[in-house]
Amino acid sequence: MIIKEVNAGPKIAYEVAKNKITFGDDELTLNLSKYERDNEIVINICSDNEMIITSDLSQNFVANIIIPARQYTEGENPQPVPFSMDRVELDLWALVDSEVE
Repeated sequence: MIIKEVNAGPKIAYEVAKNKITFGDDELTLNLSKYERDNEIVINICSDNEMIITSDLSQNFVANIIIPARQYTEGENPQPVPFSMDRVELDLWALVDSEVE
């Protein structure tokens, strides 16, 4: 996984295991291989004013997950290349003061 820090400050805790990423204290887990498509997919991880983590747009960005377009083998009968977390980018945003524990 490619990790980038968008700005300075404390970031949300996360853990990566195989094709899954978990944010916070088991608050949100995503199997990223299930989101791979033929075009790039961006998943926004946000927190609301009650500091609930969601994979939908909300009050504060905490991370962006960028899953590149699915790759295919070359040749007469192209097949999908297996999903690889090495190609996924995780952009981390600084937590707002109310989110820092």
